[in-house]
Amino acid sequence: MENITEVEEAAIPRGGHRNGAAGSKGVTLGPRDVLNGSLTIEGDLHIEGTAEGEIKASGDVDVESSATVRARVDGRNVTVRGNVTGNVVARGRLTVAGSGVVLGDVRASRLRVDDGGTVNGSITMGAIESE
Repeated sequence: MENITEVEEAAIPRGGHRNGAAGSKGVTLGPRDVLNGSLTIEGDLHIEGTAEGEIKASGDVDVESSATVRARVDGRNVTVRGNVTGNVVARGRLTVAGSGVVLGDVRASRLRVDDGGTVNGSITMGAIESE
């Protein structure tokens, strides 16, 4: 019996920047994607769906307005436009947009909360070493 394996290369853009230029590696959880558990990635993470557990990225983490995150979030720069329930560590900047909600403790080097954004929890600011 002969096993035949067919491999097809998909041309799905991953890790592109908002201006469309390819650059750093990245992962996108789409609006219908659900993550349960722990995710550690080298690069950027873009969340449009649901995530529960623990998320750690060496790059930036973007939580879009359609996203619901119930997890500890750790990233270089973290931007929240959706809902995050859990502690957030931003080694660079945490930005909470007008539609963003963070329910949990925050550790960040810099913090920006736009008009309408919500942070409920303790906030610790200062330089953060990579863990």
